[in-house]
Amino acid sequence: MRKARFQLKPIEHIGVPETKQNFNKIIFTEVAPRYDFITKALSFGRDTTWKRILISQLPELTAPVCLDLACGTGDITRLLAIRYPDGKVTGLDLTPAMLERARQLTDTPSIQYCEGTMASLPANPDSIDVVTGGYALRNTPDLNQTIDEIVRVLRIGGTATFLDFSKPPGRLGQQITQFLLKLWGGLWGVVLHGNPDVYGYIADSLRLYPHKLELRKRFLDRGFKLKTGIPFFGGILEIVQFEKGKVESEEATEEPVSSPP
Repeated sequence: MRKARFQLKPIEHIGVPETKQNFNKIIFTEVAPRYDFITKALSFGRDTTWKRILISQLPELTAPVCLDLACGTGDITRLLAIRYPDGKVTGLDLTPAMLERARQLTDTPSIQYCEGTMASLPANPDSIDVVTGGYALRNTPDLNQTIDEIVRVLRIGGTATFLDFSKPPGRLGQQITQFLLKLWGGLWGVVLHGNPDVYGYIADSLRLYPHKLELRKRFLDRGFKLKTGIPFFGGILEIVQFEKGKVESEEATEEPVSSPP
């Protein structure tokens, strides 16, 4: 057991975009050497399988341009390159320590990694075919801004697919989920870092995250179509996939909508 190098309290920092970004950088720098291990430990060994399922749900494309958000050590990024051998894949992460680890594990020429935030994606408008994220959206400092950025960079018909902890709509379900995550994450935080907040923060971040129906609504309101929702562990985690639809013109949206016959 090694004592964590930071003593930040998650609940004091993750509710404000500016301080949440700084908190994310500190905490993921701390966990980078053990990140691959802890994702397996927290998921009872299922994390790799879930990410392979995420990749399997992506559309058949010849040479897509892919962007993996909050790529961490690059596991989804590398799976994208296997799925699309003629494609171009970029892994984006806030934390240099994560990117260093990702580069050490990657020998695929079609993959590049870059440091950056989900508030300003490194891509031109309508230039990306596939956006992915493993535990990404819940950690973004400003979810609406990130979704707007995904809208901006995705081509019409492009796919956005995410694996993350999922917040149930009902209050009781939320309380149970947060209790279990706080307990399980806190245990591993103590074991590996001497600080329960290192992974116990997951429960705090989920408390401030929209529930699964609200998350869907935020994408649907921006012109996306829901393609897939696959729950795991009774809905504590979920893979959710959206397709960017064509945005109606202002003139067209003013026309009355007819009911189907």
